[in-house]
Amino acid sequence: MHPAPLVATTRGYPDTGYATENIHYGSVAVVDVSGRLLYSSGDPDVMTFTRSALKPFQALPFVLDDGPARFGLTQGELALLCASHSGEDKHLAGVQSILGKIGLDQGHLECGCAAPLYYDTTGQPVPQAQRWTPLHHNCSGKHSGFLAWCRLHGAPTANYVDPGHPLQRAIRATLADCVQVNEDQLPAGIDGCSAPNYAMPLARLAHLYARLAQGGGDVRLGAALGDLFDAMTGRPDLVSGTARTDLAWMGAGEGDWVAKIGADAVQAIGIRSAGIGIAIKVSDGASRALHPAVYSTLDQLGLLDARKRELLAPYRNPVIKNARGTVAGDIHPVFTLQGA
Repeated sequence: MHPAPLVATTRGYPDTGYATENIHYGSVAVVDVSGRLLYSSGDPDVMTFTRSALKPFQALPFVLDDGPARFGLTQGELALLCASHSGEDKHLAGVQSILGKIGLDQGHLECGCAAPLYYDTTGQPVPQAQRWTPLHHNCSGKHSGFLAWCRLHGAPTANYVDPGHPLQRAIRATLADCVQVNEDQLPAGIDGCSAPNYAMPLARLAHLYARLAQGGGDVRLGAALGDLFDAMTGRPDLVSGTARTDLAWMGAGEGDWVAKIGADAVQAIGIRSAGIGIAIKVSDGASRALHPAVYSTLDQLGLLDARKRELLAPYRNPVIKNARGTVAGDIHPVFTLQGA
């Protein structure tokens, strides 16, 4: 199977009409809690680097070992372990709190420095005089959780992103067990924050989120997944940030949907009430195509009532504007989910 056309962009004039300019290909997989494929478009088994959609499962070894209780982490701080946060004040304060509880500081973070995502998503000008620190990196919450695992187990805090570090070996082993494959069947790569990241068939990522959405109902991982689900859905503002899509998806879901985006146009969503997991990958990594594809998938699955459609309307069919603010075209989904 091959990726399918998911989203098209158009260009033209209102009086003469719009013509298709670009087609973004990709794949969608929808599975139930047993991992059975229900619906798809394109190739549901395409090997996909999970990027930040993996974060709850990178935090899982720490949660399974009762780390949050050991260090007295709040629900919001647990949410930050799963976050691609926007670098807002509440995000920075939360990460600093975690580091303080484990007796470390931002100098121990190995995620690198980056300008906060807040400026990308809100359109606010980036302060030119600002000096960014590792705290501002969208993955600093995840990395504080990495360090917490090291402190919990007496492991070295230096070089914790090395694939051979005990932390990363624990994450890989736990993930392989969750996905039910041998560790050597998880292709590895270096993520944007320097931590190891793993590829898997898209439907396996969807299955992870179907299980995450069930939380304590998961037979194998029970309470740990429940804690992660409750943290992410309880504090989506910490998992994401102002004007961010994961905040929008989880806000519309009102505690029933758990969502996590990944770089290069990966999205995973678990729907508790429906007992399903959804994973989407746009082949060329274009985020502008991802959000309409997510909206369309949710709509085709019958998950959007009038209120949710109103809340999520900005993602349904975004317009394309030029530098003068003139509408030049739009971005719209062109796929239909097929039953398995």
